[in-house]
Amino acid sequence: MLQNDAFSQWMGIEVLDSAPGYCKLSMKVRDEMTNGFGVCHGGITFSFADSALAFASNSRGSISLALENNINYTKKVNVGDMLIAETYELQNGRTIGVYKVRIFNQDEELAAEFRGTVYRKYMGDMR
Repeated sequence: MLQNDAFSQWMGIEVLDSAPGYCKLSMKVRDEMTNGFGVCHGGITFSFADSALAFASNSRGSISLALENNINYTKKVNVGDMLIAETYELQNGRTIGVYKVRIFNQDEELAAEFRGTVYRKYMGDMR
C-alpha cells in the first residue's frame, strides 16, 4: 500500500510490522513539518495516525475508508523526533471497523492517541 501512497511517502513513513488488523509505522519529524511555534504541526501527527489507520484497516483485502477520526495530543513533538505509530483493531465488522492508534516518540513517551472508524467497501462496490 505504501508504494501507491504519495503523501505517506512524502512524510517518510516506514512500515516496521504488519499483520491483519495491525500495523507499526515509523516517521522522523522534519523542519518543513513544523508550525509557527517551531514544533510539529498537529496535522502532521494526525496524518501519521491516519496513515497507520489506513494501513491496518486495509490489511484484510477490502477497501476501508475513514468515517470518523479523533485524536488527543499528549506530548509536544519536536523536529528530529522519531515517531512510532502502533495500530490495533478494536472491531472488525463486515462493513465497519474500529481502530486505536498510539503514537510514541523515540523515548517511548506517548505523544498522541487516535481512534478511527472506517467503512469497508468491497472491490465490486467501488464506483
